[in-house]
Amino acid sequence: METRIDIAQTQPAAYKAMFGLADYLRSTKITGNIRQLVKMRASQINGCALCLEMHAEESKKIEIPLEKLILLDAWRESSFFNEEERAALALTEEVTLINQKGLSEETYRRAVAVFGEEYVAALIMEVVTINAWNRISISTLKEFRKHG
Repeated sequence: METRIDIAQTQPAAYKAMFGLADYLRSTKITGNIRQLVKMRASQINGCALCLEMHAEESKKIEIPLEKLILLDAWRESSFFNEEERAALALTEEVTLINQKGLSEETYRRAVAVFGEEYVAALIMEVVTINAWNRISISTLKEFRKHG
């Protein structure tokens, strides 16, 4: 594999700030189940195998059923996902693919109705953060084990 830049070495303050954001988000009310599904779905969309592998392992640790992970790409058609998971996944897809149509009013309002504004604000930050990690991992060909 090609050797690429090491962000931790070349931009340690930025690297530390990314971990700080990830650490902060773990202190929010986002449940482990929602957090891992969001990370997995964004990583699927972005094609980040490194993050998918890491978050699949973490999903197993918190006992997210394998069937749910297998069906994640088809969550709209699957009966494995509840209302909260569906609201979070819809928001995840639209924020990850923000250039397509933005975050629709329907998806935003549904998420707020399901979770409340504080949770949705944290959820948006969770989606933004995993998208940033995906881009760092893909660009540098590096895995960041701590970013959980």
